[in-house]
Amino acid sequence: MISKKTCIIGHRNAKFNDEKLKKLKEFFENLIVNDNVTVFLFGSRSNFDYICHKIITELKTKYFFIQRKCYTCSSETCTLENEKKYWEAVYSHLHKKEVHLLCVDEEVEFKNKWIAGRASYVIRNQAMINDSDICVFYYNENYEPKMRKYSKRSIAYYQPKSGTELAYKYAKQKKKEIINVVDILCNK
Repeated sequence: MISKKTCIIGHRNAKFNDEKLKKLKEFFENLIVNDNVTVFLFGSRSNFDYICHKIITELKTKYFFIQRKCYTCSSETCTLENEKKYWEAVYSHLHKKEVHLLCVDEEVEFKNKWIAGRASYVIRNQAMINDSDICVFYYNENYEPKMRKYSKRSIAYYQPKSGTELAYKYAKQKKKEIINVVDILCNK
């Protein structure tokens, strides 16, 4: 059976209670066992990514063969599993408190990482989608990001587009297999 890759993309401010976390863990375990997903692709700007990363890391103790890969934008970085202890010690010393870092098995520098510009996360998400067999989203069509100023000195605000919405539409356009966990978690 051919192993599959799945990207994980969701809203920045997603929050889950214990029941939904349990459903999410069962969902990912099902992807590993029944759909042969062995590689999980993460971005790094949303709470949904963070929550899923923790779940996949926990599942990695049972399914040692799964991999966590992080696609970073030019302004981001990740910690590799084999460097985790070193960097935790460095940051703990700097912050004078214990620091725990998320880590991955590989950092992926997609083609346009260094030239993507201000909305580099959009291009990063597209690279993740292109490299995936299955796209897992936490996409609520009613979600709107916080209003933003046009610039630091501007008094006018605008409604930015949701990065998750842009990624979801891109995945549909690319005819990717999409699983929106909002449907699973909210029992739609």
